[in-house]
Amino acid sequence: MLQPSESGRFKLTLNPDGRPHPVENILAVATFVCGVVAFVATFWTSAHMIASWVGTLGFGIGLYSQYISATTPQRSLNVIGLVGSFVGAALGIAHGGFLPHP
Repeated sequence: MLQPSESGRFKLTLNPDGRPHPVENILAVATFVCGVVAFVATFWTSAHMIASWVGTLGFGIGLYSQYISATTPQRSLNVIGLVGSFVGAALGIAHGGFLPHP
């Protein structure tokens, strides 16, 4: 039957296997942050450069991070960041691209 664990506390960790993965954790968090920034920047069409550049950077980092990820929480952050980065880059390019408007 399902019962609470002995500690009774919920722990949010990217390393449920008990081993440290510093590089993988940093890349997963960077992907997530880039995805959120790129996605939020799409709400303003004048921020198309930010959405384009950060989205493209986040997508590249996220693909590599997904390739070397070691745990399921890291992969979850990677997927969320990849989707946000892709949407941000796509809408940023659609709103004006990588360079400022003349």
